[in-house]
Amino acid sequence: MNACPCGRLDVSGKPRPYVQCCGLYLEGWASAPAPDAQALMRSRYSAYVLERGAYLLATWHASKRPTRVTFDAGGKWLGLEVRDARATDADHAEVEFIARRRDASGRAIRLHERSRFVREQGRWYYVDGDRK
Repeated sequence: MNACPCGRLDVSGKPRPYVQCCGLYLEGWASAPAPDAQALMRSRYSAYVLERGAYLLATWHASKRPTRVTFDAGGKWLGLEVRDARATDADHAEVEFIARRRDASGRAIRLHERSRFVREQGRWYYVDGDRK
């Protein structure tokens, strides 16, 4: 895989390679946690694209973590737009994003959410979000 599914660009405006972007966190969860809430949110989007349920569960805060993650067969993620990312204090942050996908029937789906994240023991976790 060349370009990272999250769509992040490098300083020259080119798509960042997966191995230098979300791949750092998805492939190295134990030793390389995401450095901030936006990086975690982007890596979680990439995990949905790549159907990496174990990563999604590991990065979900224990207070809200589901027992399992399922993926829609035949669906396709189409892109991610980060609208806003801000720290609310040293260990809490919010990221607003729009993720687009097409389901197996071809119907377009737009997920617009303001997600909440918490940092515990040096690791960021997704807590929950409000859909817009």
